[in-house]
Amino acid sequence: MSAVQSRTIFEPSHELFRESFRAFLAKEVLPCYSQWEQDGIVDRAIWIKAGQQGFLGLGVPEEYGGAGTDDFRYNVIIAEELARQTLSGLVFTMQNDVALPYFLHLATEEQKRRWLPGIVSGEKITAIAMTEPQAGSDLAGIRTRAVRSAAGDEYILNGAKTFISNGQLADLVIVVARTGEDRHRGLSLIVVEGDTPGFTRGRRLDKIGMHSQDTSELFFDDARVPAANLLGEENRGFYALVRNLAQERLSAAVGAVAGAESMLTDTLEYVKGRVAFGQPIGRFQNTRFVLAELFTEARVARVFIDHCITEHLSGRLPDNEAAMAKWWTTELQNRVMDRCLQLHGGYGYMNEYRVARAWRDSRVLTIAAGSTEIMKEIIGRSLGL
Repeated sequence: MSAVQSRTIFEPSHELFRESFRAFLAKEVLPCYSQWEQDGIVDRAIWIKAGQQGFLGLGVPEEYGGAGTDDFRYNVIIAEELARQTLSGLVFTMQNDVALPYFLHLATEEQKRRWLPGIVSGEKITAIAMTEPQAGSDLAGIRTRAVRSAAGDEYILNGAKTFISNGQLADLVIVVARTGEDRHRGLSLIVVEGDTPGFTRGRRLDKIGMHSQDTSELFFDDARVPAANLLGEENRGFYALVRNLAQERLSAAVGAVAGAESMLTDTLEYVKGRVAFGQPIGRFQNTRFVLAELFTEARVARVFIDHCITEHLSGRLPDNEAAMAKWWTTELQNRVMDRCLQLHGGYGYMNEYRVARAWRDSRVLTIAAGSTEIMKEIIGRSLGL
């Protein structure tokens, strides 16, 4: 038995794409991944290879070098396959699901021609810088400030960001900065390019898990950014962020369910072969009951997430359901990884077993993209409470 059930949301073209991406991971990523984990960062060249294979910027129109495939199911496949192989350091989902919508929906024609071809090719790696040392989920607390120069042709940017995925590698950083005094209507999105004077990258943060995903501090000390790098309208950044967060949270939920399913399948095979007290440990009632519960919860999660994907494709996924999907599936993933590690016994604590890395890497997902507590707050408010 597999934790992955038969699904109806994909078409033959999607399955061919899945096979192609699996082959890419097997050839280009898996042989190198252990070294990247030790290095604390992935090789930049893998982004170029992914771009050459058509795995980046899937929704970018053809006139900017993309495939013009505005179908989130392809993004889903990439997120699922990365999660199933526990390749959390390779954040193609950051480029495709989180950053790209800002460029597609907010960029001017000039900005699209300047940035989108590089995003598609992998030559331009993106990041989004929201979180600050004193401002996490509360975007209204952001202190990084951008002030127009006297001539009006530049923003002078000052502040600090932290926990930024792709912080070291990023060529284009969408910085959330305060340009007005209103807590919500005073935020803007400004694209800072990697060679901007006054922009420096701090240390690569030492994390519990996701070791090959470079997560960094960023600093802006009178960084002079062309006013032409404003993304969208000035002082309207908060609304753009809120509009795009639903897809980011759905993407996190997609990976959480796929990761849980994959580890359950691995663990099922392990308990069938591991012998203790003269029999496979899978024959003990405790093992059967634990896996029965987790397989059931994974099946429920799969049905709900596929429903959310369908709703998102139709533009009907409400923010509260995206929040439901994000908190419940990431909490489930943590339970699955914890129980599966327990069923592996001492071997589960050994780095040579994939469950150990999966257990470490999954922990942050109840925090990133909005913590479980914030998700519940969003849902509670939607109930009129």
